[in-house]
Amino acid sequence: MSEATEVVRARLAAEPALEHPRLAAMLGSGLGGVVELLDDEPRLRIGYDQIPNVPGSSVPGHAGELVAGTVAGMPMLIASGRAHPYEGYSQREATLLLRAVIALGIETLVVTNAAGGLDPAFDPGDVMLIADHLNMSGDNPLTGPNLDRFGTRFPPMTDAYDPALRAAALESAERTGVALREGIYIMLSGPSYETRAEMRMLRGLGADAVGMSTAHEVIVARHAGVR
Repeated sequence: MSEATEVVRARLAAEPALEHPRLAAMLGSGLGGVVELLDDEPRLRIGYDQIPNVPGSSVPGHAGELVAGTVAGMPMLIASGRAHPYEGYSQREATLLLRAVIALGIETLVVTNAAGGLDPAFDPGDVMLIADHLNMSGDNPLTGPNLDRFGTRFPPMTDAYDPALRAAALESAERTGVALREGIYIMLSGPSYETRAEMRMLRGLGADAVGMSTAHEVIVARHAGVR
């Protein structure tokens, strides 16, 4: 992990405006276009295959690169694509890139995904802000020896999704006229999609959307004190 961090750190050092990012984003399937919201210059791309020990993604729609840039002059990192546990990685392995990025000093993380809607009020293409999650994936990225330099052995998850950031997102959506839902996300292991019976069960548990990522990344971020 430290080797991965140092490789990224060295690449960022070549662009002083990108050297100290405090904001990062993880992009889900089909969301690679978000990278184009970065300022045109400076911009730096680092393929996952150039970062030691970081697993790549074999899933279509995941570019497999770390993009550094600025938004309104503020440096940030965007992970365009992710390694999913269903590709054969443990959750600890799948979040190695995130750990490496956090070690650079990231304070705020935005996580996105493409999910299936469970709430009958949802329509295809709706955008949902995650208020909380249910980790039903059968694994946890903190399993194994605790990484004390990041956080405590038993981190609380009662505020996994920062209330102030969620409030800011809702306010921004209202101000700009974006229809933004809010709900509970449930993570399953995949890669098979859910049966009708499973969808009814998940809805009964209180889930509004279902997917195969995100929750393990949020757990890692909160373990390290990242919002």
